Amino acid sequence: MTSLLWSQSSQQEKLEQRKAQIQREIKDNEKMLKSVQSKEKSAMNVYLIQKNKIRLKENLISTTTKQTKLLADDIYLNQLKINQLNKELLALKEDYAKKIVQSYKSRSEQSRAMFILSSENFLQAFKRVQYLKQYTNFRKAQGEEIKGKSLELVAVNKKLNEQKIAKQKLLEENQKERQLLEKERIEQEKLVKEIKKDKNRIVSDIRKKQSESKNIDRQIDRLVREAIAEANRKAAAEKARALAEAKAAAAENASKSTKSSKKTTTAPVVEEKEPVTRTEVSSSRIELTPEAKIVADNFRANRGKLPWPVEKGFVSLGYGNQAHPIYNTLVVHNSGVEITTEEGANARAVFGGEVASVMILSPVNKAVMIQHGDYFTVYQNLSTVSVSKGDKVSIKQNLGRVRTSSETGKTVIKFLLLQNTTYTNPQGWLANM
Repeated sequence: MTSLLWSQSSQQEKLEQRKAQIQREIKDNEKMLKSVQSKEKSAMNVYLIQKNKIRLKENLISTTTKQTKLLADDIYLNQLKINQLNKELLALKEDYAKKIVQSYKSRSEQSRAMFILSSENFLQAFKRVQYLKQYTNFRKAQGEEIKGKSLELVAVNKKLNEQKIAKQKLLEENQKERQLLEKERIEQEKLVKEIKKDKNRIVSDIRKKQSESKNIDRQIDRLVREAIAEANRKAAAEKARALAEAKAAAAENASKSTKSSKKTTTAPVVEEKEPVTRTEVSSSRIELTPEAKIVADNFRANRGKLPWPVEKGFVSLGYGNQAHPIYNTLVVHNSGVEITTEEGANARAVFGGEVASVMILSPVNKAVMIQHGDYFTVYQNLSTVSVSKGDKVSIKQNLGRVRTSSETGKTVIKFLLLQNTTYTNPQGWLANM
């Protein structure tokens, strides 16, 4: 029972931490929502942030429900423990009372002395003295045990009362959150009706943005291929240099060996020329050097544990082809993930690496590409950039400020992940996503 109570206490602590995290995310979400609502000309972006808020509220209700269930289990187990302690305490008190009565009847010092003196021999007398001492100690131990059980019972009763209060508080919180959630859903329904009135403009905007996104993806793909080709040229040059040094060292050793030979005649040496081969520089796959392989392996080993490219935020658009949140027939493609964050947020590197490129995608949209072996991470939609090509960056290092749209009021970073030229879903790589 004690082991089970400890296990549930540990689960309760984890749920409390998760609850606190969700509450912080809800506050951040509300802050972003207020910022967007003050600038927003379209209800679509407000809808997306509010949708995330509803999801967080649902998670909060689910977490508090789990906490309530655990507390109910704890209360039940503690009640069982109290019942057991009461039984043990009652049995101890009854036994102790009998011993006290017996002790009272034989309280005379004369009867104790007679009990010892009536022994048949010295050994028996010694054993009787020991017995009387043990009996006295046993009574004292019984008294201490009763005292200990009584204190334990008081402590468990106190804990039980605290748990009942905590459970009631959680139930009240849950009820309040459910009421707020219902209000949020009503507001969301109003937004959906408002959005559906402006369908033509929204569809036109989405198509325009999709076209812009494809153009940017083409630019990124070209720059990635250039980075791969450059890395392969460097690797090939390094390999050729190492091979030339090895040949020079071998020729020098051969020359020394020839000079030290005792032969008086030497045959003419015919130099055998190696066939000239042309090195093909691949633009679709990096030929990893031993050092680059270590970086790539370390990056791969941290799959699912990488930090987010911004400190706070939520995924407002996932990876790949997905239906529009309002118009299900409209398919939206995304080559990465879009994370809505707060105004003034900085982009940060998710892993250590080297800046392969700083891109000017448009007058207001900059991007940074970082190489991690044969992996590339791209941080798009930055207003300012604080790194340059060739810089070595560390994990969580500031790369620049995320741009806040003057039209929508939203602050969104687009994060892409590629292995060579192949796009990968970043959501499987980032922690807690």
